[in-house]
Amino acid sequence: METHPDIIDIRQRHEAAERAATTPRAQAIEMLALLTGLYLAASPWIVGFNGGGFTRLAVTNLITGIGYALLMSGGFGRAYDRMHSMAWAACVLGAWTIVAPWVVAGDVDTTRTVVNNIITGALALLLALAASAGAAKRSAKGGRGGFGGAER
Repeated sequence: METHPDIIDIRQRHEAAERAATTPRAQAIEMLALLTGLYLAASPWIVGFNGGGFTRLAVTNLITGIGYALLMSGGFGRAYDRMHSMAWAACVLGAWTIVAPWVVAGDVDTTRTVVNNIITGALALLLALAASAGAAKRSAKGGRGGFGGAER
């Protein structure tokens, strides 16, 4: 059973995923993405737009930030074979963060809500694109490499 081709393939994929997860670039992207998601979730209270007419935007940022942090921080385990699609979903969340003040709050008359969401959304989008590029490199190499190009 130990020499079955499927078991050998699964073991090799797992080892490659572990190597990809331990590259400095992958760890930096993962940590920055986690911090970005946590900041986005807490930003209404940090920046101070959790009251008034911005309650819906505060809730949107909270939910989007938690979702982004879970998608990008490895919250679903070391599934680097699926990281490419998870990173693209995180790209959508980053883009949503940028436009959310206008879509959710409507007439945005405070600069801090717009600036906060544009900067945080752009950072989230760039980190997700970097993760997607790393996952795409890994997929193109046949399951090897990953975020930093760690070879077997």
